[in-house]
Amino acid sequence: MKKIISLILILLFSACTSASQFGAGVNITFDPRTIGMQIDDTIMQKNLSARLALTDKKYFISIQSEVRDGRIFLTGKVDEPEEKIKITKMAWETKGVRSVKNAITIKGQSNFKSTAKDILITSQLRTSLILNKKTKARNYTLETVNKNIYIFGIAMDKAEKKEVIDEANKIYDVREVIPSIYLATELSRTKL
Repeated sequence: MKKIISLILILLFSACTSASQFGAGVNITFDPRTIGMQIDDTIMQKNLSARLALTDKKYFISIQSEVRDGRIFLTGKVDEPEEKIKITKMAWETKGVRSVKNAITIKGQSNFKSTAKDILITSQLRTSLILNKKTKARNYTLETVNKNIYIFGIAMDKAEKKEVIDEANKIYDVREVIPSIYLATELSRTKL
């Protein structure tokens, strides 16, 4: 019984730390998901990460996953196209998954210059979202791959969603903006 209670407390702490930050200052971000939804998403993410690490230890470092309302967003780099397919399949096999967006790249497809440019684009967009008072920057995961910006997150309303996409489109040298932005009203447990 003590193990179960400890596990629940750890999961609650993990879910809550994604919505707040304490340290030099206090930064509280509103997450429209319920605590239950946050716990479910955290369990899905930890389950997928564990399965990936058990498949191949290198995936623990090279693959990142983000889960919002049962929607999985994958990023990172792999050596072979077959690995990308295998990881996507594993994500779809995760209990409770609603969709999978895969932004994993194959290592030989980019070089130092393109990687540096992608990092710069992501940094510019992150800064724009932080400075824009109409957006909640912490509600979004950003990834740029070969000048394509992938945005994954939850917007409070249509105006915020449009604002995030507009900020991404303003950045110089971006090929395409690929949003996976869900409205808070679209979350599965808000529909009864």
